[in-house]
Amino acid sequence: MLYLIGGVKLATALALGTAGVGIFKLLDHDLGRAVEGVILRLHLDPENRLIHALIEQLGGISRSQLKAIGVGTFFYAALELGEGLGLLLQKRWAEYLTVLATLLLLPPELVELMRKPDALRFAVLGANLGVAFYLIQRLRQPASIPPEREPTPLPQAGASTKGPGKSLPPG
Repeated sequence: MLYLIGGVKLATALALGTAGVGIFKLLDHDLGRAVEGVILRLHLDPENRLIHALIEQLGGISRSQLKAIGVGTFFYAALELGEGLGLLLQKRWAEYLTVLATLLLLPPELVELMRKPDALRFAVLGANLGVAFYLIQRLRQPASIPPEREPTPLPQAGASTKGPGKSLPPG
């Protein structure tokens, strides 16, 4: 299960990192026009009321706001990368970090769910609660300690090094 959670975290980090690069590439462009160009390339109707509202909202974002969004995106990507790598390496600190980050993000998720309830938001909240619950249960168990290696007996003075039961003739 840790591998699955870690893999999802790494995929999220990659997506966020890519989005962060895209955001910083948009700094010198009109965001509304750039999004409108993407919508036209995807053959979507720019006059659709939802798409039109998106273009209007994005057109109102200032350069400094876009820069802050980009920095936040990279920060979140770095957090997801750390969680993912740590979980794949089965590090206990990564389990604590993932629980903390997941629980800290639950209040905004709940606010968003109350504002606009839909199946996707419920699914995301459920998945995050499931991950947190699973990791908390793991953390409540004692850390697994690798079994001690059997100590290698030291050779006795005068004992043979040729093998068991073999002694050297006096010489």
